[in-house]
Amino acid sequence: MIDMFFILKFLKFCAVGFSGMLIDFGITWLIKEKLKFNKYIANSCGFILAASSNYMLNRIWTFESHRPQIVTEYFSFIGVSVVGLILNNLIVFILSDRLKWNFYVSKVVAIGVVILWNFGMNFIFTFRN
Repeated sequence: MIDMFFILKFLKFCAVGFSGMLIDFGITWLIKEKLKFNKYIANSCGFILAASSNYMLNRIWTFESHRPQIVTEYFSFIGVSVVGLILNNLIVFILSDRLKWNFYVSKVVAIGVVILWNFGMNFIFTFRN
């Protein structure tokens, strides 16, 4: 049985992830639609900027980390996020390019899958006590 501590952390992680999703979509849209960059470059930029914002919010609020190894912790978080980015782009590629789904619908599905990956790996590795 999953305890309330774990559920609360997951819900906080999701709330932070929602703020990251707004950053991700906003940056992706700006770079893809207004600056006319390749959709995968735009997707990657949005994802990385959102991941950096998410790290700080998760460190402070979700996991309440006070460890002095902030650089190590940040790079662990970014490493997990980069693997998440690869998964994100793979899912977007399969759904958008191969199955011809709408790019943004594909992105929502990808975010749903990747949030599970990111939470699990950050709970186990990045913010472990």
